[in-house]
Amino acid sequence: METATTNCSVALSKEGKTIAVIEDYDKGYSHAERLHVYINRILSENNIDKSQLDAIAVSKGPGSYTGLRIGVSTAKGLAYALEKPLIAVSTLESLSRQVNIEGGYIVPMLDARRMEVYSAVFNTDFSLARDIKAEVLEENSFQEYLEKEKVYFIGNGVEKTKTIITHPNAVFIDAKLPSANEMGNIAYKKYKANNIEDVAYFEPYYLKDFVAIKSKK
Repeated sequence: METATTNCSVALSKEGKTIAVIEDYDKGYSHAERLHVYINRILSENNIDKSQLDAIAVSKGPGSYTGLRIGVSTAKGLAYALEKPLIAVSTLESLSRQVNIEGGYIVPMLDARRMEVYSAVFNTDFSLARDIKAEVLEENSFQEYLEKEKVYFIGNGVEKTKTIITHPNAVFIDAKLPSANEMGNIAYKKYKANNIEDVAYFEPYYLKDFVAIKSKK
């Protein structure tokens, strides 16, 4: 399950390969209304009962506070009720896997309001070259990587990034959001390694504290 952004996404995978995916790229958040519907639909369409699932994987963040809460709460509920392992997948790592390159770096980035983004830097084999952090974009952001090789930026933080970073090695991939489609391979490796979460205590990786804004109405 992927709910870290506006994309409400559910996928089924077998041995690391996605066999079905249902998602909603609507610009609004539809997770509360559609997540359970998509789960039931994808199982029904593929003739799979919930009891046949081996594990439940969920995107852990960073991302939207509300979106992550809905996804993680749903995943924990399923894992507890079905007595199945819960697997947490980094949102930025799965997003990076939408890019396949032979050289350079991949920078998945999610909008964190104003000129801030959640980002990380990955190598071509999807290993971390720089840890995940929240950062305010500047003209020299990611300069040390841009001076070496091509840097491929992906995610909903790209739109504002390309107005600031103009380095010739910067490649911007538009209109992409994290998807459950890329989570299967990561989750399968964690499952085989027994790298699972404690259902009772697992919390989303928010990266920043939740801040409420008073309505203008």
